[in-house]
Amino acid sequence: MEKLKVYAAEWCPHCRKTVEFLKKNSIPFDYIEIEEQPESVIAEIVKVNGGDDWVVPTLEYGGTWRPGAVFNEESLRRDLSALGVI
Repeated sequence: MEKLKVYAAEWCPHCRKTVEFLKKNSIPFDYIEIEEQPESVIAEIVKVNGGDDWVVPTLEYGGTWRPGAVFNEESLRRDLSALGVI
């Protein structure tokens, strides 16, 4: 079964809120610490976020990406629905 991937940073408040939301709503996910990833993964995250820099939390599900964004429960819920996660 495909799991949501959350590319995040421990120090990021929007990442922490996103993870809290996922846990509260029993949405299974893999947490991936962005600063511990190889250059190839970081390059993909940069590309997904417009090509200038990486932004977290960036989400991926089944090959479809959601660029990094400020935490907003309503838009996160909408985007997870569009991805087919919920």
